[in-house]
Amino acid sequence: MNKKTNESIKQAVDLLIDNDTDVNTILKEGGLLKELTKRLIEKALQSEMNNHLGYDKYSRADNDNARNGITSKKLISEHGAVEIEVPRDRHNTFEPVILPKRQKRFDGFDDKVLSLYAKGMSIYCS
Repeated sequence: MNKKTNESIKQAVDLLIDNDTDVNTILKEGGLLKELTKRLIEKALQSEMNNHLGYDKYSRADNDNARNGITSKKLISEHGAVEIEVPRDRHNTFEPVILPKRQKRFDGFDDKVLSLYAKGMSIYCS
């Protein structure tokens, strides 16, 4: 993780602490941890799609395969159900790695994310 990203994370945590955010607000149903899980998974899926197609979103390539919207998927984690948006491609050849097709349970993710950020690490999928 680069220095700028590390500093942004520290500022976000400081903002939570400065606003007297308690642990219950972070961990409760619909809380910050649930939103963080949703955003991290969706961002990872978008990155996987960029890698699969060979170009970023809103860019064009000389490829007949392209993005074809999203599908909603309900995941079950330790902190309740999380509704995520999974990107699709026209040829239906996109196979996500972080969250394989037909997988509904996502156990241990919250703990892994918190421990990685506590250690100052980031997740990179090549």
